Amino acid sequence: MNLDTDRHRVLPGIVPDLDAIPADDTGGLEKSAARKELRRLLARLDELQVMMYAQGKHSLLVVLQAMDAGGKDSTIRAVFGPLNPQGVQVTGFKAPSSLELKHDYLWRVHDQCPPRGTIRVFNRSHYEDVLVVRVKSLVPEERWRRRYEQINDFERLVHDEGTTIVKLYLHITKDYQLERFRRRLARPDKHWKFNPNDLVERARWGDYRSAFEEALGRCSKMHAPWYVIPAERRWYRNLLVTRILVDTLEGLNMSYPKPDFDVEQIVLE
Repeated sequence: MNLDTDRHRVLPGIVPDLDAIPADDTGGLEKSAARKELRRLLARLDELQVMMYAQGKHSLLVVLQAMDAGGKDSTIRAVFGPLNPQGVQVTGFKAPSSLELKHDYLWRVHDQCPPRGTIRVFNRSHYEDVLVVRVKSLVPEERWRRRYEQINDFERLVHDEGTTIVKLYLHITKDYQLERFRRRLARPDKHWKFNPNDLVERARWGDYRSAFEEALGRCSKMHAPWYVIPAERRWYRNLLVTRILVDTLEGLNMSYPKPDFDVEQIVLE
């Protein structure tokens, strides 16, 4: 299947216009064929994750960011749920604790980076410190503006020490977000996912959109790329994310470690 992931990648130094990017893009693919391809890719991703765990040489950090109701949780379930949890962990970053506030903003993040042989998924991340912190004016502008380069330096360090980084922005429209909120309120089993404060944040949609655009443009690097993932068609979102991860891991040229014993000499009775 011809799936062009490069067109979703944010080029270094180019600030994307998110309003100009269709959030319901399907790449011209048919849903049935895409689901079949997704099953194949998930099987390949599982194989690559086992190989990474066995080799213990590489690690993968996946950063997920989105507006509220953007689909981070469902993406994690669909793409990473089928994998062996022994080698995959998810870290969610909420408002920092009193202890975390006593340290620099990257202190809690560095501690959660993946050990070699594993995949770590960040459900929200260090980018909150140039997103919500910016929109809510939690620190002076001169302070949060310095953080773009600090984040770039941090990700360069993590990359240089053996961790591959992939960053995914799940792209939805304001109308789609409203639809998702309505669905949550219509289903009692989804009420727990709705927070009335989400409506306060929704009123700042334009401010968040501008903050995301600048973060994507200033922090998409060759060693730590951002991808804008159209997320209003879940089947395409899941396919695109899985394809990107498979391509990324295949690019590491991993292999299973050779045994430190002579297999031919082993006798099983």
